[in-house]
Amino acid sequence: MSYTQLLFERLDRIGRITLNRPRYRNAQSTRLLKELDRAFEEAAFDDQIRVVILAGAGEHFSAGHDLGTPDEKEDPNSYYNTKGLKNRHFRSWEVFLDNTMRWRNLPKPTIAQVQGYCIFGGYMFASAMDLIVAADDAMFLPSITQYFSAPWDVGIRKAKEILFQSRFIDAAEALRTGLANLVVPRAELEKETLALAARIAETDAFTLRMMKFAINNAQDEMGFHTAVRNAHSHHFLTRVQEYAQWDKGEGRAGPRRMPGVEQALRKRSAT
Repeated sequence: MSYTQLLFERLDRIGRITLNRPRYRNAQSTRLLKELDRAFEEAAFDDQIRVVILAGAGEHFSAGHDLGTPDEKEDPNSYYNTKGLKNRHFRSWEVFLDNTMRWRNLPKPTIAQVQGYCIFGGYMFASAMDLIVAADDAMFLPSITQYFSAPWDVGIRKAKEILFQSRFIDAAEALRTGLANLVVPRAELEKETLALAARIAETDAFTLRMMKFAINNAQDEMGFHTAVRNAHSHHFLTRVQEYAQWDKGEGRAGPRRMPGVEQALRKRSAT
């Protein structure tokens, strides 16, 4: 089956998936999420692929969740058009949490290739990958999203400092905290990401698989899996009032930013 909202390429032993909604800064429509899940599955079952890169077309990796682009509004099966708190909770678990956990546990190494904004849902995408190569203009914004990994990405105290203020993590700080593995000039992002993937692809595929499982299992023994799943309910609780208003037809005039994003952007403009 073809893809409409992403690109899937095979480059020797590397599979590259590119989010392809640059007009909307690669906002994550429900259709994109479903296509991405299918693309990761396709890469997982392709014996020729040893490493998978996740990239974003255009100026930004991903501005996060789709809050009402025309595509999303017109899709009767979209998360945007889900009605009722119970249904919304189930769909949120399905399309944001279960999906992201599957991608985190893909039986092959994954690399996020990040430039520009990497906000909320975009942060979820990047943090679920094994490695992150960031351009020097990358701006990460975590929050208590459906897949809440920030304490594991940057450490407990740093996560509190960042999330309490709802502020961006720039590329330099991402490298210092261990969120990013490499930071490179924007013009060299694709080349350096491919080079890293090629070096990893030299390792035996089964060895890569077992090493990844061992590391992820070690993290799960420290509570990652349980903590992330529990945090989904914390996220949902912060949105219940807004969802109830949506179900009444209130406050859904069109695309907008979440309050935490507005706060982060104000801080960035002030500096």
